Order: sequence, then C-alpha cells, then structure tokens
Amino acid sequence: MKDRPPDLDEHELRRELRVWEIEPVTLTYVPVGFGDHHWRAMDALGREWFLTVADLAHKEYCGDTPESALQGLRHAMDTAAALREEAFGRPGLDFVVAPLRTVDGETVRPLGPGARYGLSVFPYVEATPGSFDDQLAPEERAPLIDLLATLHTTAPPASAPVLSPELTSRLMLEEALREWEEQPGGPGARGEAKAVAESPAQGGDEGPYAEPARALVAKHAAGLRQRLDEFDRLVTELSRSGAELVVTHGEPHPGNLLWRGDRCLLADWDTAGLAAPERDLWHIAPLSEDLARYQAATGRTPDPSALALYRLRWDLEDLTVYLGWFRAPHVPTQDMAQGWAGLTEIMSRLA
Repeated sequence: MKDRPPDLDEHELRRELRVWEIEPVTLTYVPVGFGDHHWRAMDALGREWFLTVADLAHKEYCGDTPESALQGLRHAMDTAAALREEAFGRPGLDFVVAPLRTVDGETVRPLGPGARYGLSVFPYVEATPGSFDDQLAPEERAPLIDLLATLHTTAPPASAPVLSPELTSRLMLEEALREWEEQPGGPGARGEAKAVAESPAQGGDEGPYAEPARALVAKHAAGLRQRLDEFDRLVTELSRSGAELVVTHGEPHPGNLLWRGDRCLLADWDTAGLAAPERDLWHIAPLSEDLARYQAATGRTPDPSALALYRLRWDLEDLTVYLGWFRAPHVPTQDMAQGWAGLTEIMSRLA
C-alpha cells in the first residue's frame, strides 16, 4: 500500500521484532503492493528483512473478523513455511519465499490497537520483482508452469486450509446490489449514474467515492447479476467434477514473482490453500501449449470450466473488496484512488 496505516506505532513494530530476535537500527516504509503494508528493516550488522503488516479488518479471504482473519492468515503462512522447510525426508521447495518463524515457531504475530494487524517477517531477497501488469513471454511462463507443477504435486502440509470456490463476501455483494438498485440513481437513471460515476470528487459524509460507487453499481446491476448466475453455474460444475484438491498459491501473477536470471521465486502466500489446480493456472497459462506443458509435468488435464470459474471469481472478489471500502466511511488517499480505478476497470470488464 502507498499509505501508511495511521494507527500503527512503529515503536511497537520495533518491539515486536524482538520475538524474531531482530533489533532493527533502521525501519523504512516501502510503498509497494496492494492490500498489505511493508517495511524494510536493517540491524547493526547490516542484515536485512522484509516486513509485511496485514490489515486484518480487510482480510476477508482469511476471515470475516480480525480474530478469524489472524487464524486464517496463520494457516496460510504456516503452509508456506512448511513447504519451504525440509520435512519427512523430502527437500523443501526453494522457490517459496516463506515467512521466518519466531523463537516459538510462529509465522504471524498480532500487532497494533485491538490486534487489528498481523506481522510476518521474511528474509530480504535480492532479486528483480515483477509487476502485476507484466505480460510474461513464453520463456518466462515455462519455468513458472514447472514451478506450479512441482507445487501441485507436493504433499500438502497439515496446516493447509481447504478453500471453497465460493465468494468470501457474497452476502455483502448481494446487499450492495439490493441497496443500490433501490436508491434514486438505480437502473432507471442511466444518465445520472454515468455522470456521477465519472465524478469521484462528489460524495457526502461517507467519503468521496460513496455516491460514485453507488451509481456505478446501479448502472451495471443487471450485468453483474448475470455474471453472478454464471459464477454459480461454474461452481456447481466444479463441485460435480470431483476435481482433486492440491496445494495452491492463489495469486501466482507476475506481481508476486521475484526473478533471479531465468529462475523465478514465488512470494505473497497469504492466499495459500487446498483447491483445484486451475485456481493457479488461469493466471499464467493463456495458451494451449502452456496447459499442455503443465499436463505433461503432472498428468492432470486442466478443466476449461474451472479455469473460467477462477478467472471470474478473481474479478468478483476484487469487486467486493472495493465496494467494501467505498460503502464504509473513507477519506481520499492514493490507495483509495487506486481502488476507484480498479473498481471502474473491473466493472467494465464484468458488465
């Protein structure tokens, strides 16, 4: 995130790092990524770490309350750490950028007022980071497909949660649709909705994007309901297929890749869990030859219906995140502006 969390005291962050036996001399906020906050820490010996602070109040895919999100995040981070570590006679997966454990074996520690945040500590990796919008060339997709084939054929750690393909915030999305279809800028007010949606500076006490978001949903409500119906059909098809569940990363897009020459490492494991392999594949296998490479490595034939499901689910999940932001009181920030751009792009693609 570009904006620091205003209610998090860096002195507390420094104190908490002692649980990892880290005494930082410098802490530098790193405005990268989207969703979590990051710092770079260095001690007196020049050793470096990368810190991730998750806002548990907005981590719905881990849990619908800060308490449950902390537990869900721990399951995911424990899974990444277990994949990286050697166990039961098998070597660890060295492409997993996993969190470090505290002296007590924890991968996530609560932090901040009301334990709203979760802190994880990672080794600082010298590598070239990718960007979410990168288009991978075939010679870059090949090692990533091989990496996922290895991940998907690895025995799952005991900590790996079973992940439902259902939307994590479906009730909130349905509530927003019902609420905003009925308000004055509803489907019958197309021109008004368009005018308001193009003017994010407008809005009342809730925040500058509240009214534009309402108008945008009202304008596209019918299309959104059609996509939800399509999503439900695809979920039913997946449940009837009896697909084997494998360890998945969840977001192996270019923005979560670190490159060392032609070798890639996979970061950001907070979405890790057991699911159909297509949950990962739709991100990075756009061509039939990519899917054929995966099939040759694993013996599994990717399911086009499941690929379509997880592609659609990605947009619907992001949609609910942004709507959650704009339905709650908010102030104009760089992150909110980026969220508004994301909402309008997704809405256009869906509806």
